[in-house]
Amino acid sequence: MTTVPPPATPAPESISPVQAAALRDGVLPPVEQVRPGIWTFAVPFRSGVPDATLVYVVEGSDGSLAVIDPGWTADGGLRELRDGLGAIGRSLDDVSLVAVTHLHADHLGAAAAIRRATGARVAMHGLEVAALEHERADAERTDSDIATWGVPEHLLAGVVEAWGSGRRVGMGRIEAPYADLLLADGDLLPIPGRTIRTLWTPGHTTGHVCFVDEADGLLFTGDLVLPRINSGIGLGGRSDTNPLRDYLASLTRLEPYADLEVCPGHEYRFRDVVSRARTLARHREERSRHVAAALDALDHPTLFDVASRVPFSGGIESMTGFLLASALTQTAFHADLLGRADEVRRV
Repeated sequence: MTTVPPPATPAPESISPVQAAALRDGVLPPVEQVRPGIWTFAVPFRSGVPDATLVYVVEGSDGSLAVIDPGWTADGGLRELRDGLGAIGRSLDDVSLVAVTHLHADHLGAAAAIRRATGARVAMHGLEVAALEHERADAERTDSDIATWGVPEHLLAGVVEAWGSGRRVGMGRIEAPYADLLLADGDLLPIPGRTIRTLWTPGHTTGHVCFVDEADGLLFTGDLVLPRINSGIGLGGRSDTNPLRDYLASLTRLEPYADLEVCPGHEYRFRDVVSRARTLARHREERSRHVAAALDALDHPTLFDVASRVPFSGGIESMTGFLLASALTQTAFHADLLGRADEVRRV
């Protein structure tokens, strides 16, 4: 979901009093109706709150249900999902579609269990499926990259374990086949009586998507835009493009949807996605300035040297494993975006 803290700019206010109160009190919010035939509730994905995913349930004109981002199940029991559906007078048997914004286990993790229980189809962008299919080979290739970053020896094994050959991009146990329906930009979700369109928004992961429901005035943003959190970048396996450049371009794709209510993957619903997207973009611009300043000050630095000059929360010296690897790769994305990647020494 995230590797960096929220920016100093105030977060947008919640338009859901119950979600705001639940987040403040450290509990799961109750089931809430968003629109006629559309509901949301939360599924925890570790051991508590606020580590929870907002699940969205959409009813089709034929009475069937689609679930957007069903969350994580550790044991395949689907208890929280069953409870949420029961609260609206429905059951798991009514689910015919699972639509997933991206491959991380806190969004995709329960999909296989739902398919087994109901026969529901799972829909996800084709690039996410490819990332999951290739994750082992890609992760091993990343080991050779990590060896060039200048990571101190006592931290190197932890970075390899979290980011290289020890890594699982789905961040959990996700079962194949990963999807029955491969989504592409502009595709409509097969929900009878609804017009919900796929918007390809790479950056957080290569095949991340949002779902646009203009008829109901809703924008389901997954982890692209969250109200208080800066989403991590490049967390979906290896990419042929710069995930930071992709992420900034994805933020600009949200400009036409300023009037839609934002239904994010975590925390709470809010309005004015454009203002929030611009705040997120400014944070990345500030980070680029820090990377540029580090490159100006250092002579033939390693990637670790450059990242050591960037004011990550707590400082890079406090980081290990996944957080350290993410900070280093994001530093590399910024150097590349600045056109200065060749100034970083590979050791």
